[in-house]
Amino acid sequence: MENLQEFITQYGYIAIFLLLSLGIIGLPIPDEVLMTFVGYLCSRGVLLYSVAVLVAFLGAMFGMSFSYFVGKKLGKPLLWKYGKWLKLTPKRLAKVEGWFQKYGIWTVVFGYYVPGVRHLTCYLAGVTGIETRKYLLFAGFGAIIWCTVFITVGYYIGTIDFMKAR
Repeated sequence: MENLQEFITQYGYIAIFLLLSLGIIGLPIPDEVLMTFVGYLCSRGVLLYSVAVLVAFLGAMFGMSFSYFVGKKLGKPLLWKYGKWLKLTPKRLAKVEGWFQKYGIWTVVFGYYVPGVRHLTCYLAGVTGIETRKYLLFAGFGAIIWCTVFITVGYYIGTIDFMKAR
């Protein structure tokens, strides 16, 4: 975690974009912790809140779009073959497929809040052939809410900590 903190502190918005993109694609990056730390840095004046939310949103959308197009072009066989390297297990895959069957595209919006599932929803949206424009609309809606919530929580944690220090 210290390495992530140093990376964000040193490279700022570029680090946020890269880490969030890679985390959404499926690399083991603690996205919620990352966004909360970004909010904390905003409360300290290291980052600007509105720019951090925008960059986080763009990073999330890049990662989600990449995952969607991989799913759309390469399909489920890729997930079965290489998913284990990204912790995309058959059990998680089956769980998310069930959610898609039950809740449809809303799975993309609410999948953000379930660690390990957020990564699969993007791939499966592509695999299942959801229309690109519809996917981007729902993914964008979920991404802006998710980024704003976690960055705001981190921001308020930072202000509480700051008030105690006085």
